[in-house]
Amino acid sequence: MRRLRSFPILACLFALPILVPAQDPKKDPDQIGSRDVSKGINLYSIPKEIALGKQLAAQVVRTNHVVDDRVIAEYVNRLGQNLARNSDAKIPVTMNVIQGETINALTLPGGYIFVNTGLILAADTESELAGALAHEIGHVAARRGTRQASREQVANLATIPLIFMGGGWGAYGTRQATGVLLPVAFFSFSREFESEADLLGLEYLYKAGYDPAGLLDMFEKIQALYRSKPGLLAKLVSEHPDTQARITAAQKNIQELLRAQPQYVVNTSEFDQVKARLLALENRRQTEPDDPDRLRLRRTPAAPKLSKSMKSGNRPCV
Repeated sequence: MRRLRSFPILACLFALPILVPAQDPKKDPDQIGSRDVSKGINLYSIPKEIALGKQLAAQVVRTNHVVDDRVIAEYVNRLGQNLARNSDAKIPVTMNVIQGETINALTLPGGYIFVNTGLILAADTESELAGALAHEIGHVAARRGTRQASREQVANLATIPLIFMGGGWGAYGTRQATGVLLPVAFFSFSREFESEADLLGLEYLYKAGYDPAGLLDMFEKIQALYRSKPGLLAKLVSEHPDTQARITAAQKNIQELLRAQPQYVVNTSEFDQVKARLLALENRRQTEPDDPDRLRLRRTPAAPKLSKSMKSGNRPCV
């Protein structure tokens, strides 16, 4: 008793709870859907962002060939919507497939995503394609475009398209095709946002039930292509974090943030069928004029192929 009276402050200190720093919500996949991953300066309301994205998407449609094959379009849209439902996106996602050989996907404000045929053909499994799309949906959820525009204090809508051509897996292809050149100042935060989208995309891929190693496999494809054709991908690599660093970070996040699951979706027969259909369409396009009245077939999706997680709670990593 006497001792407590002599040291009242010490007694109070012992009674205080120990404060532990809260974990970053972006690193807690259990909070997906209930967290705000788009915090930061943003001068654009969601309705304004959607309206802006609609304008920019119309420009992309006018200057690119949109793949209107119903089977391919429906498959990619369904895959994207499934990932979006397992994301933090507060903006509806609109998926389109455009003809282009580069491993590329263009994400515009307002949830408009344009997927190059080259990206689909480069993927060997549905989890790889899903990983690439999840990365793009990470940009949508984080409202990357309007946050970057706000940071740069861009008020003139005429200059905004220059900003939004900066993201994706190989946006250099889109910029070159449209003749757009980006001022250096617009790359101030691109690597930061790409790393953010890598983390979010990995979590969305996992939440949707896919093998998270699918994103790593896609990174490896980019790395291998850069080694064989450095000139082709020089601009892509310069505008994104180092590919090996992205692989290492993704491996670390898989091990530390994602609980091991007994099985993951790796591939489906529907993906293989759609890829084969797209390849045939691309080959025909080079030799025959497009026929809008051609017969379009629908295939019933087969049961997904699943992979078992590795022993000791480890997931497959590249």
